[in-house]
Amino acid sequence: MSDQDSLTYTKTRFVKSAAKLSQCPLEIVREVAFAGRSNAGKSSALNCLTGNKKLARTSKTPGRTQLINYFQVGDDPLALVDLPGYGFAKVPLAVKEAWQKELDNYLTNRQALVGLVLLMDIRNPLKDFDQHMIRWADRSAMPVHILLTKADKLSRGPAQTALLAVKKALKDISTQVTIQTFSSLKGDGLDTLRKQLDQWLLPPLDATDSDDQQPG
Repeated sequence: MSDQDSLTYTKTRFVKSAAKLSQCPLEIVREVAFAGRSNAGKSSALNCLTGNKKLARTSKTPGRTQLINYFQVGDDPLALVDLPGYGFAKVPLAVKEAWQKELDNYLTNRQALVGLVLLMDIRNPLKDFDQHMIRWADRSAMPVHILLTKADKLSRGPAQTALLAVKKALKDISTQVTIQTFSSLKGDGLDTLRKQLDQWLLPPLDATDSDDQQPG
């Protein structure tokens, strides 16, 4: 495992798609999952982070991501994970329920998962899917970093008002929650996101943590 202070996310590459937990790559030691409703701008954020406009598929048809997609960061056993977004997906209810089951199984049982990036459109935050993910993270003591996306759609004043409103709404959550505004179009907030990912993905220098780095 590399001991650098920061990761180079431009070296991220696609490695695998998994339809269920048992298909997730065993060689990945630490991973951060990106989740959000189908219109939250998840693929655009991943592409912005990695500097690769073709890394994660973007589509004008929400809900196209139906698999757990793995992107390895450099040569280390670290990954960014693109989870299915199905808020507006025009698919049968049975398909949505199957996605929900596999998503819950992944979130609950994936040992390599160390953090969750939850993306919300800054103009429409804290919808049902968002609330569900936050409740799960709270129960599981999983740290969450919220990206209020499409911040370029609002002027600075309203964007800050939205940020403060979300912070207030989540002030009683017991798990670690950090929140920022983000714009894939302009790259605003990119450094903050990178620093949070580094905190989660890079192993601490404390030797007592070494046992946790082994695949389980």
